Amino acid sequence: MQMAHLLSPVLWFLALVLFLLIVVAPSAGAGIVEDNAFVVSLHELKFGADEFGFSSSTSAPQRPKTQKGATILELRHHSTLFKHKRHQNLLKMDEARATSIQAQIKNYNKFEEKKEFLPEAAQLPLSSGVKLQTLNYVTTITIGSTNTTVIVDTGSDLTWVQCTPCAACYTQQDPLFNPSSSPTYLSVPCNSTTCTTSLQAATGISGSCSQDRNSCFYALGYGDGSYTRGILAQETIALGDVQVPNFIFGCGRSNRGLFGGTSGLMGLGRTQLSLVSQTTDQFGGVFSYCLPTKLYNSSGSLVFGNDTSAFKNATPVSYTRMIADPTLAPFYFLNITGASVGGIPINASGFANGKILIDSGTVITRLPPSIYKSLKAEFVAQFSAYPSASGFSILDTCFNLSGYDEVRVPTLKLEFEGDVDVSVDVSGILYFVKKDGSQVCLALASLSYEDQVGIIGNYQQKNQRVVYDTVGSRLGFAKEPCSYS
Repeated sequence: MQMAHLLSPVLWFLALVLFLLIVVAPSAGAGIVEDNAFVVSLHELKFGADEFGFSSSTSAPQRPKTQKGATILELRHHSTLFKHKRHQNLLKMDEARATSIQAQIKNYNKFEEKKEFLPEAAQLPLSSGVKLQTLNYVTTITIGSTNTTVIVDTGSDLTWVQCTPCAACYTQQDPLFNPSSSPTYLSVPCNSTTCTTSLQAATGISGSCSQDRNSCFYALGYGDGSYTRGILAQETIALGDVQVPNFIFGCGRSNRGLFGGTSGLMGLGRTQLSLVSQTTDQFGGVFSYCLPTKLYNSSGSLVFGNDTSAFKNATPVSYTRMIADPTLAPFYFLNITGASVGGIPINASGFANGKILIDSGTVITRLPPSIYKSLKAEFVAQFSAYPSASGFSILDTCFNLSGYDEVRVPTLKLEFEGDVDVSVDVSGILYFVKKDGSQVCLALASLSYEDQVGIIGNYQQKNQRVVYDTVGSRLGFAKEPCSYS
């Protein structure tokens, strides 16, 4: 009897521990970290049927919020046309954007060397996230009194929407913005510095004058042949409850390209015409986002302002230096100093010159050949238990996981100047080409040449709070389960 009384508390304790393990511990699908690897359910990791382009509906946009001076907007995947496009086309578009970025950097470097402005460099199209129509992120703002859904792009400066009267507009979900119905709408004069200097810095091309010289015309092209043309104007916009008067934007009268059903684009770059620069008085030049992992029925957040209580980060925000390069606006640069796969450090010569840009409009991260080659070799060595598959488009390291219910995915960590470590979410390590798992690829790609600048794409930024402090010239990262509630 005494023995029974002694064992009873022990048994109750064991039962409690078992209960906590079952109820509280995350499921395999959430990605349990075990010995520098994610043990994850393949069913949870891959795109489900409702996320693979077969869903006929998406959730309605949620209302923006204001919290202690910060404005919080819902950030959603722009996936309305995903069911009509193949992965091949998506990755080709991604490659076009990355190639265009490299070309722009190369031509700006020529400008620096020659100390003169090259006309061809000025007119070089800036490849934007708009051409990645289904793998971009969108949010809803108000221009005048019209709600508009726009693509969020850190690689562009000019914010623009389609306007009436429209000579050539694509089909969009929201009503077109009608300048004649807004008492706060004004055209930007063609003789203003905004029409010349500011617009040229933002788009590469200065504005032109209307016949009556009262309006400034803009023209902006993108790397895939998409474009927007119209009148540079100013209007009151609303980001949540925060009103921004006299906001300079493009009122698009002729627009064509892969913009999907959005109204236009939000430019979050670094020149004077970007939304970030124009709202410095309200938000201190700080914005951040958290990108959700799923295409459908999930959303992240876009936060303007530096109120960290608006975040839901699970780890403190760690900041690295933002490299100042005024000749390469609108891009954001930082220094990558190292990487590891499954806890094993990657040795590569490319880290010696680790300048890399971070971009919300590029999908797949591009690395210098030396870094990619070493990282790929280590990943393949640790993932050798799974059969290989043929490469796909820009992704050359693929596997056949169709015969597995659960896989062990090595962790991937990127290291930046200032001892800042960023652990890539498991959803950003593998790219499912085929729904059945017979072709699943390492979601990284190599640049063509060692001297090209690497790009951190949005696929590797998921479930991270990424903070852009343009005034403090720093960029922060923190783990965060991305959601909007």
